[in-house]
Amino acid sequence: MADYEQFVSQMHKKTGIDLSLYKEQQMRRRLTSLRNKRGFRTFNDYYASMEKDDGMLEELVDRMTINVTEFYRNPRRWDVLRDKVIPALIENKRQINIWSAACSTGEEPYSLAILLREHFPQLKVNILATDLDDKALAKAKQGAYGEQSLKALPSEKKAKYFTFENNKYNIKNELKPMITFKKHNLLKDPYPKNMDLIVCRNVLIYFTDEAKDYVYQNFSKSLVDKGILFVGSTEQIFNPDTYGLALFDTFFYEKK
Repeated sequence: MADYEQFVSQMHKKTGIDLSLYKEQQMRRRLTSLRNKRGFRTFNDYYASMEKDDGMLEELVDRMTINVTEFYRNPRRWDVLRDKVIPALIENKRQINIWSAACSTGEEPYSLAILLREHFPQLKVNILATDLDDKALAKAKQGAYGEQSLKALPSEKKAKYFTFENNKYNIKNELKPMITFKKHNLLKDPYPKNMDLIVCRNVLIYFTDEAKDYVYQNFSKSLVDKGILFVGSTEQIFNPDTYGLALFDTFFYEKK
């Protein structure tokens, strides 16, 4: 136990990532598996190797962050976003600011860009897409995806917004200017302001209750009045009023 706790402290100092704010059992199991795979018996030896090998450190950060995503994940929720949420947000606006927090490899912010270009073409949109993982952000900026990532995307949208080459679907350049990719640690860095919509899905399930509370409080501060927070299908907020939020629709919360 002391070996792991020391490792958590060392990683916090080295990377700014506080592993104690992630659910210990899940995170410890994930990192122990990677440590063993690399042939180390203790976290102390594992950390010593990372001091000498940046590639090993990058691999660890990649494993700590959960990079499983796809375009239009849970399509029914995207229908609600299109039919109810965006119309409510733009009632008296011609421009909106959207934050895709913990965006992983970019499927989510590009999905937002496609939805808005397709159904709200006159709307000016700024999408901020952030993640903790440099490798994931680099892939997001590149915008090249395998077939599995696009399984929920209708074929006409594939044809309209992607080119296919080298066995990859590549985002067309027309969508890229809508999105700014940036590194951000939800548990440490300052939060952006004046957001109309924050999308953060299937990430907070890995955080402790204390960490979730911190993130929800800061998301609320980031939203404009009547702004919307969109969370994942396992992340219902059971006490939204604690954060100045109210249920708007299933998995959508409005700032009061």
